[in-house]
Amino acid sequence: MLRRPSAFSLSFCVAVVALMLGVFMTTQAVTAQEAGADAAAPAEPAVEPAAGENNTATEAAPAEGKSLFAWVYEALSYYFWIFMFISIIFVALLVMNIMNARRENVVPLQLVESFEACLEENQVQEAYDMAKEDESFLGKVLSAGLEKVSLGYDKAIEAMQEVGEEENMKLDHRLSYLALIGTLSPMIGLFGTVDGMIRAFSVIAQGGGTPDPAKLANGISTALFTTLIGLALAIPAIAAYNILRNRVDRLALEVGITSEGLMSRFQNIGK
Repeated sequence: MLRRPSAFSLSFCVAVVALMLGVFMTTQAVTAQEAGADAAAPAEPAVEPAAGENNTATEAAPAEGKSLFAWVYEALSYYFWIFMFISIIFVALLVMNIMNARRENVVPLQLVESFEACLEENQVQEAYDMAKEDESFLGKVLSAGLEKVSLGYDKAIEAMQEVGEEENMKLDHRLSYLALIGTLSPMIGLFGTVDGMIRAFSVIAQGGGTPDPAKLANGISTALFTTLIGLALAIPAIAAYNILRNRVDRLALEVGITSEGLMSRFQNIGK
């Protein structure tokens, strides 16, 4: 019987693909920028201005404009790779948590129906084997309850609650990394903001009379872009965390209700 790929393996594949795509796009953009700069180079030397002519216009001739991606990449500097790494981790965690929060991974309807059918036919061992082989949240809870049912219904319920709390903690632990990204991303953006403003003011302080507008704009661009990207990562991370957290809590409650309902036929054991 073929096993379904785990959520971790799927999220790892998504992260690898996203990393390769990001590196490819960055390489292509830098290559295109270099090719455009080479193509824009003049084929012939400029004509020397006549003596006495005003050459201010020649000296102030604007350089070739950069593409938007090249401008952003240059302004972000090493922050680009930091945010790239965080975004890849965010995508991988998001896929993994969405896979783990699916109903068929927490409260599979097929397991409920098959487990109930086995109990109706007094096939307790078959029901236990079925729950033990199932890797879902509900399967682990039911198998823990059937292991202790011979000691009494109260012991079985206690074992089910312990396993349920442990599995719920695992789901919350995986979700907490989304909240961590939502907290760290704007902090990194704020760090970049301060760094960029320091660069801009250092240009003013060391520029003497009139600072270089290009260097001044580069520092301000770093400050603004790091803030923007930090918030752009934090907002969906926090939103995904809260949405998935509510779904996990709802499914965990459903596991408790369903498992206790299936095990209710053993209430008279041990009394």
